[in-house]
Amino acid sequence: MEENALRRDDVDWAQIRRTAFTDAGSARRPADTYPAIEAAVSSLGDGHSTFYNPKEVKERFGDKQVREPVEGRALPGRVGYLSLPGVTGSEKIYQQVVREGRDAVAKANRPNACGWVIDLRRNRGGNMWPMLAVVGPILGDGDVGSFVDADGKKTVWSIEKGSPRLDGKSTGWGASPPVGGGSAPVAVLTSRSTASSGEAVAVAFRGRPDTRSFGEDTTGVPTGNAQHRLSDGAILNLTEVMDADRTGRAYDSPIPPDEVVVDALGRGRSGKTVLGAATEWLSEQSGCT
Repeated sequence: MEENALRRDDVDWAQIRRTAFTDAGSARRPADTYPAIEAAVSSLGDGHSTFYNPKEVKERFGDKQVREPVEGRALPGRVGYLSLPGVTGSEKIYQQVVREGRDAVAKANRPNACGWVIDLRRNRGGNMWPMLAVVGPILGDGDVGSFVDADGKKTVWSIEKGSPRLDGKSTGWGASPPVGGGSAPVAVLTSRSTASSGEAVAVAFRGRPDTRSFGEDTTGVPTGNAQHRLSDGAILNLTEVMDADRTGRAYDSPIPPDEVVVDALGRGRSGKTVLGAATEWLSEQSGCT
C-alpha cells in the first residue's frame, strides 16, 4: 500500500502501521488480520480501494455472476443504441460479455447507423477491458486515454482494429471491424451510478471529435485498481492510478456531462429525457441530417 497507493503521499504511514499491528497483534491465522487490513484500506481515503476475503473473491470473480445483459437496438433516424452495464467475474464471463456486446453493436448498426448512443447510466464498473472491447469499433482506432500514477507516469489505452491495448500490448480481445469508420458522432449517457470502469469508458470518449455527454455527474471514482492476491486467496484491490482522457486531462472526482439532464424522471428543465436530448443532438450532426 505504501509503495503503490495513488494517494500515498497524503497518508501518515507510521500511524497506519502502528494501528494495524496493534489491531492484528493477537492474530493466529490470516482471517484474524482482516479487520486491521480493512481499517488500513479505509484510511487511504480514495473511496475505491477494497479488501475482499477469500469467500468474497469467489463470489465476485467466479463463473456464476448475475449480470445485466448488453443491449443493442436501432433507434429512429438511423441511430444505434448500446446499453453497456458493468461486469465482474471470471475470464469465461468476460468472453461472454464481449461476444454478446459485439453482437449487440452489430444489431444496433442495422441499417448502417449515422450516430450512436452509449448508455453508461447503469454501469457500476468492473473490468474495463471487455467493455472497451465492445465499444472499440465505435470509439475508433488510436489512443483513447491513459492511466496516470502518483509520480505522473502514464500507461496509454488505445484501440487497434477495434480491440483495446495497454501501452501497445493486447488486453486479450480479438479484432472487430470499426462501425461508421470509427468516426460517427456519439452521445454518451452518464448518471450518479456510473462508477469506476464505467467512468473509464466515459473518459475514453472524452475529447473524441463529434462526441457529447448527457445526464448527470458520475459517481466520482474514475481511478484504476490493481489486484494484490494474499497468501490465503484474499485480494487487496488497491487504487493506484487516475484515469486520463486522450487530451491528457486526469480525473479523480465526479465527471460532469456536457449537458445536464437530472431530475427523477430523467428530464431536464426543457422537459427532455436524457435519451431524447442525446438523440436530438445526434439528429443535428453531419451524416444524420
